[in-house]
Amino acid sequence: MAPEDGKGEGELILYRTEDGRDALQLRLVDGTVWLTQAEIALLFETTPQNITQHLSAIYQQGELTPEATCKQSLQVRLEGERQVRRTTNLYNLAAILAVGYRVRSARGVQFRRWATEVLNDYLVKGFVMNDERLKDPAGFDYFDELLERIRDIRASEKRFYQKVRDLFAATSADYDPKAATAKTFFASIQNKLVFAITGTTAAELIVARADPSRPNMALTSWKGERVRKGDVTISKNYLTAAAAVIAADHEQHIITGDSDLPRAQPVLHAAHPDIAVAPQADS
Repeated sequence: MAPEDGKGEGELILYRTEDGRDALQLRLVDGTVWLTQAEIALLFETTPQNITQHLSAIYQQGELTPEATCKQSLQVRLEGERQVRRTTNLYNLAAILAVGYRVRSARGVQFRRWATEVLNDYLVKGFVMNDERLKDPAGFDYFDELLERIRDIRASEKRFYQKVRDLFAATSADYDPKAATAKTFFASIQNKLVFAITGTTAAELIVARADPSRPNMALTSWKGERVRKGDVTISKNYLTAAAAVIAADHEQHIITGDSDLPRAQPVLHAAHPDIAVAPQADS
């Protein structure tokens, strides 16, 4: 693989050996983790030269290919008062495990077990859970925090529209996500949500709030580090933080089937006039 610079290397997963003597940061990129030869040597408690020999044998015997399991990373290090740029080879999880089987150390067995039971779940599913610890409230109890994080994930816009798409697909015999009818349907739903929060349509909201004389066109949120052309045409990017919370709450109520509208709307409307007050049902 071609060299890449040290920036934007994705998540770092901390792995601590069972004896607690060493800890390694595994770089998560392209759906797998990567380590240098020196880090693999530390992981399996052996020498870098031994790791080099095992990798050479793995590639020579055709067990793995360098193109699929190795890539170069350009790193900048301080050596005295000079900045030195060096190219370092990184090896992915397949190569790390292949070396681990050959080293045959206690550390290797521990890491393979951890990679199979924990790391694989994280790479595939995006989460890892200790079920027994969550079932036992003794000590520090993070169950409520877990529920709150799940609620936040369920209320995300992408998750909301996935639920709507699933419902649409289940109730429509000729559903086509690329059809103009489907796109119009989802645009209408988003427009209705904006109207429920602000009392204006998405187009009216953009016209009223887009202001080239103000910083960032008066946007309150956008993806990435800087505003792009497409950001100014998305109505939700003009909502205040409080209005965005209510919008997420509306989406959550639709997902869960709860008919009660957020009770905090009248209070928020007094402090944030851009939030429309939805009619409350008679008790």
